[in-house]
Amino acid sequence: MNNDTLLIPESQLHDLSMRVLQHLGLSAAHASAMTRIVVAGQRDACQSHGAYRILSAAQTIRTGLVDLQAEPIVQPTQGAITRVDARKAFSPLALEAGLPHLVAATRQLGMGALVINHCFHFTALWPEVEMLTAQGLAALVMTPSHAWVAPTGGKRGVFGTNPIAFGWPRPGPYPYVFDFATSAIARGDLELHRRAGKRLPEGAGVDADGAPSTDPVAVAKGAMLTFGGHKGSALSTMVELMAGALIGDLNSQGSMDFDAGKGGVPYHGHLLLAFDPQRFAGGEWPASQERAEAMFAAITDQGARLPSERRFAARAQSAKQGISISRALYNDIEALLQ
Repeated sequence: MNNDTLLIPESQLHDLSMRVLQHLGLSAAHASAMTRIVVAGQRDACQSHGAYRILSAAQTIRTGLVDLQAEPIVQPTQGAITRVDARKAFSPLALEAGLPHLVAATRQLGMGALVINHCFHFTALWPEVEMLTAQGLAALVMTPSHAWVAPTGGKRGVFGTNPIAFGWPRPGPYPYVFDFATSAIARGDLELHRRAGKRLPEGAGVDADGAPSTDPVAVAKGAMLTFGGHKGSALSTMVELMAGALIGDLNSQGSMDFDAGKGGVPYHGHLLLAFDPQRFAGGEWPASQERAEAMFAAITDQGARLPSERRFAARAQSAKQGISISRALYNDIEALLQ
């Protein structure tokens, strides 16, 4: 490990995150829920959704828009739908409050939905998906963000990064999970590239004049682009509708307007869908599970990689040697205590 990188125990990152978040004014309950997400992201080498998120939280708190103490309100479950009002607080505590109700509804009905309203989104989606696959459920999760991303053929932001995540329970320690933004890269990657003095990949965004650019500063002033051209643009539109209009909350343009240039994390709603494979497949579930495993083997046996394998490998490595974090980022987080 070089001088620019630290290896620290998971407990050290946990304690640092708790101290900083509570120092910034968050209740212990909010700090604890957010810390679990921070540690999971950094442990799995997910740099844009790990410890860096503490800096994002600090910036959002400075805007004065987020409620640092509000307890989420879980509304009575209506059939398959559980709704949680985050009350203008960060999302992780609302997620933890609603998750048991989502699991119970899914067990009873075969499928369920968790709608989180009025939240400042904080987490990657794969930790949420893994919370459901750990219960033996399949999951589909999506959320909008700020209107940073231009549609195909455009040059002004309309969409958010609009991630979609899916999870499938498997025998063994790890599920099948994918989690990706419908933008060409995650928004946090702009800042990480800027901090590292690196150029963005080709096709990631355009500058304020609509010209293609690999400069993270220029793209931040212009617009990001969707992956896969019109296909990514269509998927991003779906996320706006499903996790915005469908659940009665803001879309990415509304989130951007709400922020009014203050620089906080996105404010909107959040949709989690869960499915009970045993209920859907009925008596065929054991055979269906075998067919699913045969498909995964057919992928890996030819040398192809399943999504999340790199994260799972990083997780195992972190358990052995400690969590890797850049010294500069660690120092920036510690400076928040001053």
